[in-house]
Amino acid sequence: MIELQNKRKVDFNSSSMSDLVFLLLIFFMITSTLVSPNAINLTLPTSDSSRQSPSKNVEVYIDEQNNYYVNPEGKNALPIPIDEVLPALQAAVAMDNSGQNSIILRADKSVHIEYVVKLMDVVNKLNEERAENDRYKIVLATEAE
Repeated sequence: MIELQNKRKVDFNSSSMSDLVFLLLIFFMITSTLVSPNAINLTLPTSDSSRQSPSKNVEVYIDEQNNYYVNPEGKNALPIPIDEVLPALQAAVAMDNSGQNSIILRADKSVHIEYVVKLMDVVNKLNEERAENDRYKIVLATEAE
C-alpha cells in the first residue's frame, strides 16, 4: 500500500472567525450609539425618594383637564392657554436664578402625550432665542414608589 506524502486536513479553524464577528459586533454597537435619531430629548429622573429637584426652578403643570400652569402660586392659580405659555415661560426664565436651566414638568398621569409635545415645542421656541450653552431642558417629575 502506497501512502501519500501530502495529507491535507479538512478541519476548519473557526477561532479567528469568532474574533472577527465579535469585533464587528463591537464596531456596530459603538457606531449605532453615535447616530442620534431626530427625536425630542427628555431627561427622566429616577423615582428614588431620596433625590429631589431644586426648589426654585421653573415649573409647568398639566392637570387632568389638559390645562397648563406656569409656576402656579397656591391652589387658586388660573390655567393659561397654550399660546400664552411662551410669554409666561419667558417671564419665569427671566426670574430664574437657580442656574439649573431646567423646566420641571409635572403632568398628571392621564395627560395624553400630545399636550406634553406641545409644551416641548414651546420650550424649543424659547431656546431658539437663547445661546447654545444657556438653553433650557425639560425634566419630567415623577413620584417615589
